[in-house]
Amino acid sequence: MRNNLQSFRYNIGMVQKRAIDRDFNYDIFSDKSILVTGGTGSFGKAFVISLLKNANPERVIVFSRDELKQHEMKTSSVFQDSRIRWFVGDIRDKDRLLMAMQGVDLVVHSAALKQVDTGEYNPSEFVKTNVYGSQNIVEAAIERGVSKVVALSTDKASSPINLYGATKLTADKLFVSANYYGSFTQTNFSVVRYGNVMGSRGSVIPKFLEQEEKDEPFQITDERMSRFWITLDTAVNFVLKSFEIMKGGEIFVPQIPSMKIIDLAKAINPEREIVVTGIRPGEKLHEEMISEHDSHRTIRFSGEYIILRDPSEIKFYDSALTVEEGFAYRSDTNPMQLGLQELKQILNLG
Repeated sequence: MRNNLQSFRYNIGMVQKRAIDRDFNYDIFSDKSILVTGGTGSFGKAFVISLLKNANPERVIVFSRDELKQHEMKTSSVFQDSRIRWFVGDIRDKDRLLMAMQGVDLVVHSAALKQVDTGEYNPSEFVKTNVYGSQNIVEAAIERGVSKVVALSTDKASSPINLYGATKLTADKLFVSANYYGSFTQTNFSVVRYGNVMGSRGSVIPKFLEQEEKDEPFQITDERMSRFWITLDTAVNFVLKSFEIMKGGEIFVPQIPSMKIIDLAKAINPEREIVVTGIRPGEKLHEEMISEHDSHRTIRFSGEYIILRDPSEIKFYDSALTVEEGFAYRSDTNPMQLGLQELKQILNLG
């Protein structure tokens, strides 16, 4: 059981492979300068590794406010590469962003405050980072003549009920709307929205495995709860692909599987006691990545969904299909559902 987390990450990646792990052209990153905000986080590190391994960038700028994480990353053998530049800075500081973006071609914006519980009790801090910081990214990218910016979002930004989701929805709007400055700038902005990254810090899988190891009951906030899931590698590939096909103003949403949290617990150990603790402040019963209110401008294209700025922009995507009226992409109604037996197979539990 102690080794099941790594096995889970690999096997569920296979479940998603057909949908979104597609071939794409790394040449668009060759000889380019790429800045990654939040570059010392889980996504940032995986993204940098993928670029260095598969593309030939001129330089990759790791931008983050955490000096300790940068030191740990610098001293890791994986990141001993002369193409990496290290920038300590906060996205709240526009002047620092302007300095970091000198000569930059592409920006990946993954820096954010993300803990739902923390956001409910510290709303002003989330607004400063997730909203004002995002506006700083937009303005600095335009002033420095950056070609493309892709910002990472979350399923909690669709029909948000918590402060974190509300700030990310606001950030999404800022990046999409930034494309209306097109008559003044050549910078294109798009957004990638996906669900929970499996095995990430604070997520439920390592929590269950830790409770299993300590012989403690599994804690679930509600027996009906469901969630979208994506592997880190798949998230990185999806962002890379978005750079290739983006025109500006899109919100890209991957087709990924969902599962019931209680099924995951039973797949790990059907004999383990389950304690229902109640939904926490700001927590949804089911997650949503596309609201029915966005269905009139949502298309299916190349194994993913794209929320367009305007329905007329479908003309930019050959063979794209519109979704049906009233369509919503929710974790409880998602057709890609992982049942109990499939979860056991993914976890190598028979």
